[in-house]
Amino acid sequence: MELLSYGSNVEDLDAIFAALADPTRRAILSRLKTGGASVTELAAPFDISQPAISKHLKVLEGAGLIERSVDRQRRPARLRAEPMTAAVKWLTEFRDFWSSSLHQLDDLLFEMNQGESPQEDP
Repeated sequence: MELLSYGSNVEDLDAIFAALADPTRRAILSRLKTGGASVTELAAPFDISQPAISKHLKVLEGAGLIERSVDRQRRPARLRAEPMTAAVKWLTEFRDFWSSSLHQLDDLLFEMNQGESPQEDP
């Protein structure tokens, strides 16, 4: 049996999906779509501590989904959406597969309906 080659970015893809698996991290990414923010700003809508938000930011940064810079005493986080391209590409392959499968099922059901004779009322 031949092993499949998944490409060189398997670790990146794993890290991206692991980061996106948490609803708090997804909410942080959604917030960062509007612009950079500090840990304090990111923690405001959540009922969790700033250190917990910092841990989420480290996961997102490790996956390459955000970048952090130093601005005086702040370390604002900014969205880096480019790494999501690999995840979108991978998911698109499955969307195409399911779309094709659903079209085949639709065709089969249409053929089955065409082969049925109309039922007559007694």
